Amino acid sequence: MSKITGAQAFVQCLQEEGVDTIFGFPGGVIIDLYDELANSSIKNLLVRHEQGAVHAADGYARASGKTGVALLTSGPGATNGVTGIATAYMDSIPVVVFTGQVPRALIGNDAFQEVDIVGITRPCTKHNYLVSDPEDLVPTIREAFYLASSGRPGPVLVDLPKDIIGSLVDFPEKEEIRMRTYQPHVEPHPGQIVKACQAIVEAERPVFYVGGGVILSNSSEELTALAEKTQIPVTMTLMGLGAFPGTNPLSTGMLGMHGSYASNMMVAKSDLLIAVGARFDDRITGRLDKFAPDAKVIHIDIDPTSISKNVEVDIPIVSDCKHALTAMNAWFNSYKEIDSLSEKYQPWRSQVKEWDTKHPLSYKEEGDIIKPQYVIETINRLTGGDAIISTEVGQNQMWAAQFYKFNKPRHWLSSGGLGTMGFGLPAAIGAKMAFPDATVIDIAGDGSIQMNIQELATAKQYNTPVKVAILNNNYLGMVRQWQELFYDKRYAGTVMEVTPDFVALAKAYGAAGLRAKTKSEVEPVIKEALAINDKVVIMDFAIKREECVFPMVPAGGATTEMLLV
Repeated sequence: MSKITGAQAFVQCLQEEGVDTIFGFPGGVIIDLYDELANSSIKNLLVRHEQGAVHAADGYARASGKTGVALLTSGPGATNGVTGIATAYMDSIPVVVFTGQVPRALIGNDAFQEVDIVGITRPCTKHNYLVSDPEDLVPTIREAFYLASSGRPGPVLVDLPKDIIGSLVDFPEKEEIRMRTYQPHVEPHPGQIVKACQAIVEAERPVFYVGGGVILSNSSEELTALAEKTQIPVTMTLMGLGAFPGTNPLSTGMLGMHGSYASNMMVAKSDLLIAVGARFDDRITGRLDKFAPDAKVIHIDIDPTSISKNVEVDIPIVSDCKHALTAMNAWFNSYKEIDSLSEKYQPWRSQVKEWDTKHPLSYKEEGDIIKPQYVIETINRLTGGDAIISTEVGQNQMWAAQFYKFNKPRHWLSSGGLGTMGFGLPAAIGAKMAFPDATVIDIAGDGSIQMNIQELATAKQYNTPVKVAILNNNYLGMVRQWQELFYDKRYAGTVMEVTPDFVALAKAYGAAGLRAKTKSEVEPVIKEALAINDKVVIMDFAIKREECVFPMVPAGGATTEMLLV
């Protein structure tokens, strides 16, 4: 077989993996890759900042379930992408990031735009590679895609020296990838499944606690079937929203620091916590010794290192969530007293309903002042809950999580673990590339949106008409809220004294700009934005400046110690 250039092999590998879109920014060491990509059918989006490239690839992956791809040049191009890589790592998103590197002979010589990106990203990638031999190029790329998407997904980085890209290499036939040191445990242990199902039967106050692993494993249908079969109430993490229908009567929405009163109370009072694809992070548990103190814990997760990491688990099930839930459904399909089980839990469901009725997610109307919660509710109503929603980070993110009802997986794109401001707009562009006909809306704050607002140019250039709803309070809202509640309203460093005219800025980028200053203007603005299909739309909502996100669990407090509206 005749040899081909490393650049040609790179493109062939992408095509072999079914890649149709990549996001990147060129530079001298990867110019050969860009030249070769121009000969292919792969869509190549030129972003305006490398962080935006990785976030866009991330958003594409979250929405589509496929592996996102970013291509960055060496030095500052690579380091600019680190925040995006860390964001994907914390949320277990399958992304392969290719970075350019100086020729092998110059590595270690402080060459122009040389940086040890493998060393820099080692703590925030699932795995990373520096390709040091031309014949390793193709096997390494194939292995990178396999690692990114299998087991617990995550970002993988491949660093490509310029001379490797220009070398002649073989393109061997693809074989099944087997790695002695990496063998994800997909199938659950049958004995553990039986133990889990028997524990459910014996419980009086069971709760499904659902995380992003259900979405990543495409097991929402299996989860929904099991919850409806057993009639057990369901609460979701920030990353798990959409894993179970938000409008289902069994759903209590999100739990944790800004979760619903019903969710936090039922977890605290449960006697069986069934954790599926969740990792018990601190925003969920609050004070650990007060978290579900009377509950036996079942934990289903494909990553064995997550089990008993933060909370001691009674019945561990190391497995892909889809396989475990399928096995549990099969067990309950043959359980003859399933109807009596539902009746047994009726008092528990009534108690949960009582909590929800007593303290529902709510807010106080104030005449014609725009409340951010009302904006989200109106977007939810006018889109029928079918839009793909991305968010920035802060109050805007929490209000969107609370008041938009997600009935489908992969319609909620938000930076959960890292909490990255500037994520929402490029992630929305990535999602729109994956689903051109979908309504994609970035819920933003006036602070977060400015982190990567330059990507409006990317959206314009590649005709990805996303909508951006800015909840504008001229503050860094979430930090300001903490300052109001715990620092006697000393707003140090959180006042946005200079904020751009977002409507004028939209027009400068060739987008449509709309503004609402009163509550009565909110619905007309959203309707007009949804009717514009041929360009990006920015909606600027002048919300009440000192509105807070409630409920709220103070740092270090128990999840039952919620501050309410």
